Amino acid sequence: MISETKHRFSALYVKEFRHYFLAQAISLSGTWIHQTAAGWLMYSLTKSALYLGLLGMSLSLPILLFTLIGGVLADRFKKRELLILTQALSIIPAAILALLLAFNMIKVWEIIAVSFFLGTINSIDTPVRQSFLIEIAGKNNILNAVALTSTIFHAARAVGPIIAGFAINHFGFSICFTLNAVTFLPVVYVLIQMKITCDNKKSAPQSLFKEFSEGLTYVIKSRRIAFIMVTITVFSLFCIPYSHFLPLFIDKVFHSNVVGLGYLMSATGVGSLFAGFIIAYNRDIKNKRKFMSITGFLLPFSLFTFCFVKNFTAAMFLLALTGFNLVSFLATANSYIQLKVSDSIRGRVMSVYTLMFLGMAPLGAALIGSLAQLWSIEKTIAVTTSISLSGFLIFRRKWA
Repeated sequence: MISETKHRFSALYVKEFRHYFLAQAISLSGTWIHQTAAGWLMYSLTKSALYLGLLGMSLSLPILLFTLIGGVLADRFKKRELLILTQALSIIPAAILALLLAFNMIKVWEIIAVSFFLGTINSIDTPVRQSFLIEIAGKNNILNAVALTSTIFHAARAVGPIIAGFAINHFGFSICFTLNAVTFLPVVYVLIQMKITCDNKKSAPQSLFKEFSEGLTYVIKSRRIAFIMVTITVFSLFCIPYSHFLPLFIDKVFHSNVVGLGYLMSATGVGSLFAGFIIAYNRDIKNKRKFMSITGFLLPFSLFTFCFVKNFTAAMFLLALTGFNLVSFLATANSYIQLKVSDSIRGRVMSVYTLMFLGMAPLGAALIGSLAQLWSIEKTIAVTTSISLSGFLIFRRKWA
């Protein structure tokens, strides 16, 4: 059995989690290098908010379409084997972009198509990865494990965009996608070597529709979980897609270049990293609902304020605050939900969480991109974050 401790950063005392954590730190750095490069490449080719929205939509739309299937697969098959497959497949989209750029053959539709392919892989990978944490870290360490994985995700978000900015300036776009492809290899290796002795027994397969409906029914009947999911949906639609449009802010508001974009994206990562570190260090949040109430309010409020500043340093501070509250809210919500559900249905419930968190984002990205064609990007984000704030205040009463 996995040993569960009361140490700070307790999940790191579990060997399987520790090795996975280190490999993910490498891989996620490559992911953020890729994301920064893809966004700036699209903006360089089109100078269009609409196309930035389409790029964001192409990455997130498969999650809306397929992530519930990922949840069923997570409950039906061994998660480690599924993750080996999805992580290995994730090498392909990055390699394709690197080759197209190396031979100067890149086109806008190819960037969107490759992004959709990557999003399809992520739609299966994400719910499997979310529900895998409890198997390698243990129930007593789940919030610590979620916070630590959030920490490395956003540490990579702080470092990756800066690396991408300087790499593009000095070596071009292709090197960014090549680096991302290579960074998946340590994760694949660690997963192959990993010994899991507590893998949950799988129930006998049922029809796909029945397994879908069981996950959704569980969420709907659990009142607090249901309204937390609805709150996350509001954030995903009207707040979280802002990051796809930072190239537009950099060009139109701050009159900077790809290096400035790297710093702006990294500011969010720094705030997110700080949040993950604090939660991981404290091991647990005693009053999770109160903590979610505070951070859930500050998330749209800090992003709303960002829309009105012209000073680059102030903008970085507000994005850092946005990142802090985003991770604080989501990491706490994630662990709260995982601890409330049974092992046999966790994959499907976490696929609903992924659907609400990431699956709604393509609709939000498309909406924001379309509105930004008519209004300024500042006005557009100010309006959508106002909707997020109003939605949060309404639904908070249902689960607080």
